[in-house]
Amino acid sequence: MSKGEEDSVKFGEPHFSVTLDNTEDHETLDLLDGGIDPVYQAKARVFNHAIQEIGMGKYQAIYFTIHQWYLFVVTGFGWFSDNLWPIVTGLILAPVVNEFQFQGPFLKLGQNIGLLVGAFFWGLGSDIWGRKWSFNITLLITAVFAIAAGGSPNFVALTSFSALWSVGVGGNLPVDSAVFLEFVPGTHQYLLTVLSIWWAFGQLIGSLIAWPLIANFSCPQTTSSTFCPRSENQGWRYFLFTMGGIMFVLWALRFFVFTLYESPKYLMGRGRDAEAVAIVHKVAAYNGKTSSLSIEHLLAIEKRFKAHGESDSGDASGIDTSALAAARRKLEKFNGGHVKALFATKKLAWSTSLLIVLWAFIGLAFPLYNSFVTYFLATRGADFGDGSVYITYRNQVILSVIGVPGALLAGWAVELPYFGRKGTLSVSTILTGVFLFASTTARSSNALLGWNCGYSFTSNIMYGVLYAVSPELFATKDRGTGNGIVATANRIFGVMAPIIALYANLTTSVPIWISGALFLVSGVIALLLPFEPRGRASL
Repeated sequence: MSKGEEDSVKFGEPHFSVTLDNTEDHETLDLLDGGIDPVYQAKARVFNHAIQEIGMGKYQAIYFTIHQWYLFVVTGFGWFSDNLWPIVTGLILAPVVNEFQFQGPFLKLGQNIGLLVGAFFWGLGSDIWGRKWSFNITLLITAVFAIAAGGSPNFVALTSFSALWSVGVGGNLPVDSAVFLEFVPGTHQYLLTVLSIWWAFGQLIGSLIAWPLIANFSCPQTTSSTFCPRSENQGWRYFLFTMGGIMFVLWALRFFVFTLYESPKYLMGRGRDAEAVAIVHKVAAYNGKTSSLSIEHLLAIEKRFKAHGESDSGDASGIDTSALAAARRKLEKFNGGHVKALFATKKLAWSTSLLIVLWAFIGLAFPLYNSFVTYFLATRGADFGDGSVYITYRNQVILSVIGVPGALLAGWAVELPYFGRKGTLSVSTILTGVFLFASTTARSSNALLGWNCGYSFTSNIMYGVLYAVSPELFATKDRGTGNGIVATANRIFGVMAPIIALYANLTTSVPIWISGALFLVSGVIALLLPFEPRGRASL
């Protein structure tokens, strides 16, 4: 952009202005971004300011506005689903292995491949056909294929349906986090950490429902292969029908009850500026406020860029509004220039590299343990003499309950002086590994449960912080690239978890030792991060 914009840029009415003085200091670099669509970027900043102008409501220090409360709930469904369905495959693993007599890790492999496909497909798709449709469709896909999976005649069908429902699950966080962030003021983006409470609820609800269904309608759990007919092992099928039905209810609440407005930034990127401005005013009215944003503010940007000859698009608005351009803007985040920007200095390169390793290691450690813990608890419980299906799933419910306060504690701990994001992430991750190692010393079922309660509590803190701190450590103009890289590393290593499990004895502690070691290393890596975001505005 031109040098004149480095001083002060004001648009339209005096009550609504965008200047370097009233935006975050670190974001001034965005004005010098050499992206392919500078008009789009300039307009996006205007919409950011408009959302900030609306604010969080008259009780903004404590409460959301009405619309943002609803948004917190319906986007929370995505966090709920994201943790629920990996837990679901872990909960049904023992009974389906009993019935179909196959290698359990293949079920997780199919699921993780679906998650990888879903994360990429819906992340890109939401920039082509909009956030609104992607936001609604993901839960519906999960519901349909989960219910279909309940009727699976063999493990091939079950694994295939698992991959298909995971395509829907994989799109939840990329789409839902975008929806949440694009309607919440930048000053309150830390609330992403609080959203992790839904993540904990996903595990809890799944475990509570699995307990009576699988415990009462499954073959007895043994350490040896025994014949388990379908007629005596209906519990996991009832469980999938139920969870699929819950997804249908959540989808219906999103689609028929909550009115989700399309993202103003998406509409603006497709040349629908008037609609985008109207959405901002609707959100403001919903919250009992007004916005001074008008179409003239966007027209002023177009005129300014045309005056400086910086718009090379043939469209009257200065923006290429085609679907292909929307996809190109998404893919442009991954071009060499944006990747290089993540490694522009030694300190920044060190930070980016550590984040990639963190997400990769945790992406392997977490599913390696969670996917097979129910199976391990059952077989180890059998060794202890109390490995009934009822005890196994009762223990799973207890672990899930313990995780809920962990998610809440994460939102408080990240704001502690001298501790912050880095300290909370490091301590919680190291303790997660310690509890896993300690669990291998258990000589009774109760001791094993106790160690795993510690793991459940600290791992929920860890993930709550990890989901929130990573976007803060990327500059705004390169955040899409950074988030995409770490998410890809996480999903790829997640695919590796069941492959490792195929060559490990699941009735032993080997997967737990691998997982624990990765958590310990990740905790140390978190301490090495060169930036502490607490109390600072994101770049």
